[in-house]
Amino acid sequence: MSHEEYGAIRASHHPDIYALDPPGLEKLRIRVRQMRDKEQTLVRQKQRERRGKAEPRGSSFPATTELPLQRMQVFAGALKRLNKEISRIRKLEARLANIDAARRALAMRRNANFTSYPAAGDAAKNGMNPQPSRRRMTRISGKRIGSISQATKASQAKRDSRR
Repeated sequence: MSHEEYGAIRASHHPDIYALDPPGLEKLRIRVRQMRDKEQTLVRQKQRERRGKAEPRGSSFPATTELPLQRMQVFAGALKRLNKEISRIRKLEARLANIDAARRALAMRRNANFTSYPAAGDAAKNGMNPQPSRRRMTRISGKRIGSISQATKASQAKRDSRR
């Protein structure tokens, strides 16, 4: 590996990856992805050459063309680590934003429980006026109260006496 490639891979490992801020992680991810894509192209070209489907490309490849599959795997591993770290940071930021929103909502709810209403003030003239009821007024005469149950008793007694 070249010095630049080694530096990018080294920055994606455990202690160094936490020193990078989110924009730095994004830049490093772009660089590592480009390196992986380049190696992937070399791997595919070598496979086509081995199968006899393509002519050897170029007379002079860069000096880092030995073992392109292993190099691609190294870059892919670095890319996975970077993706996981970026995902972890995004989830942490979302969780913190959610906690902050929940605290604000709780504060708003607590403030709403203790609302102070203004005083009613003086009433005009005699105060409140009674409103007439809208329900229909039904009056039942006294002789009808209980007459239904008495009629039922009387008709039952008539039927019982016939037998």
